[in-house]
Amino acid sequence: MTPLVDKAQIERIKRRFYRLYGDEAERCIERLLMMIGSYGVGLQPHEPNQLWNEKDVVLITYGDSVKNDQEAPLATLNRFCSRHLKGVINLVHILPFYPWSSDDGFSVIDYRQVDDALGDWQDVDTLSNEFDLMFDLVLNHCSSKSGWFEEYIECVLPYLDFFKESDPKKDHSEVVRPRTSDLLTEFETRDGPKHVWTTFSADQVDLNWENPDVFFEFLDILFFYVSHKARIVRLDAIAFIWKTIGTSCIHLPETHEIVKLYRDILEMVAPQLILLTETNVPHEENISYFGNGDEAHMVYQFSLPPLLLHGLLSENSQYLTDWAKSLPDLPDKCTYFNFTSSHDGVGVRPLQGLLPDDEFDKLIKAVDERKGHVSYKANSDGSKSPYELNITYFEALSVPDDLNDPLGIARFLTSQYVAASLQGVPAVYIHSITASPNDHEGVISSGINRRINRRKWDENTIEALIKDESTPQSQVFKTYSRVLRRRANYPAFHPDADQQIVELGNDFFGVIRTTPDMGQRIACLSNFTASRQTITNISKYLNVPEFNSLRDIISGKNIAVEADALEFAPYQTIWFVAS
Repeated sequence: MTPLVDKAQIERIKRRFYRLYGDEAERCIERLLMMIGSYGVGLQPHEPNQLWNEKDVVLITYGDSVKNDQEAPLATLNRFCSRHLKGVINLVHILPFYPWSSDDGFSVIDYRQVDDALGDWQDVDTLSNEFDLMFDLVLNHCSSKSGWFEEYIECVLPYLDFFKESDPKKDHSEVVRPRTSDLLTEFETRDGPKHVWTTFSADQVDLNWENPDVFFEFLDILFFYVSHKARIVRLDAIAFIWKTIGTSCIHLPETHEIVKLYRDILEMVAPQLILLTETNVPHEENISYFGNGDEAHMVYQFSLPPLLLHGLLSENSQYLTDWAKSLPDLPDKCTYFNFTSSHDGVGVRPLQGLLPDDEFDKLIKAVDERKGHVSYKANSDGSKSPYELNITYFEALSVPDDLNDPLGIARFLTSQYVAASLQGVPAVYIHSITASPNDHEGVISSGINRRINRRKWDENTIEALIKDESTPQSQVFKTYSRVLRRRANYPAFHPDADQQIVELGNDFFGVIRTTPDMGQRIACLSNFTASRQTITNISKYLNVPEFNSLRDIISGKNIAVEADALEFAPYQTIWFVAS
């Protein structure tokens, strides 16, 4: 055994294997040690390393969100990012770019290939020369068109036990579902008909994680992604991967054990890699994936997008402030992934316990007024309830039927500034920074509500819109980019810097970020109303006895302070330090 192997760590890994696979644990350790070195991924010294800093901002995008007809979309994306976003973002999350059969990439046919329609691995590697990368690892299911499932249909080993089967006569009533489709789908195999779990759709067949071969197949894929310079790996739909009849089949102890096991292994071979869990569930369930600081490095702030949306549309920051104040201290080497929008809709399950029913109804009505959609999930009693809101975040915060209204643009920008001010790593969806309107044609042509927020920009079209200063795309893109560039220069925005939520009444949201040595203190205050507002006693937020003016990071200007009071325009955000 190489001297770099930490025997205590190996024993911990062995215990985790035992909890999952019992007497197979010893064999699992042997398999693990044989895999080390695959794809050039070997043991690394156990040295302290910084996982993130204030310069980290993630762009979330499909490989073909910007495209032209002359080249591979990944090449176009690379040029667009290099031309416009260097210094604005430093990480690119390329949503599943593998061959797929449905769900816009999340029904993966081959995890080790790049979809020919997007480019090839050379295009991915070229992008990694300019930006760090984030990949998806779709763990719960794969495509029914995949080679794995085709071998299962033919009853060929080792794939015969790769998928989760069940008897439809069993009681599945306790199973938590994110969809209204059938839980089990019948497939004809060489051995006759079999019923396979299909949690998300009939084309997305659930893998059997009770089989250690599945664990090691995905570990090999994880090593492969490390070899292609993945810095963050997003564990998609992780909450559902372990199934036990008679339980909810979500967040089971074995699921958490698998995440911890992957983290333990990665700390041996790729200590720089960050594991991010994707669990669009109520807040307390979501943050359980931090474990005791031994599980995910990052979790999504899934409650943030709908609370921000509600607060700005209702001109009432109370519920957002209450939630932010309730956030627990983060474990060491753990942080949040702060976003307002992504390829999916705005999940509303994370509002559970945070927003009264009448306020939730107001949010639904506001989305309806802006021509968005509501998607539903199935409940165990046979009923349905809202699961997510389908609308672009820009149009959700716009003035209905007038995307050029300055009030809507200001409201949208403040939503982005609030997300970027909170403790964690900010993530920006490409359709937020490009102020994309709802893509109704995409919904009609596909029948998929989520396509409303998955526009494919023609490169020449979006370039022209960004250049034309009269468009909301130009105003949002240039202003938002400028602010993110400035933000990168302030250590108080380091993900590990202290965060204090301040009570400013329902009209404002406020957070103060402070470096550990107290050398820098930034107060981030946002007017959540359509009226001019004033905050008094500004000096107490900076914790300094006197000052003549404030430096506003967002505008880049000094702001005069009169009688220790500061006036805010409608939906204005100020990030200020004493000057």
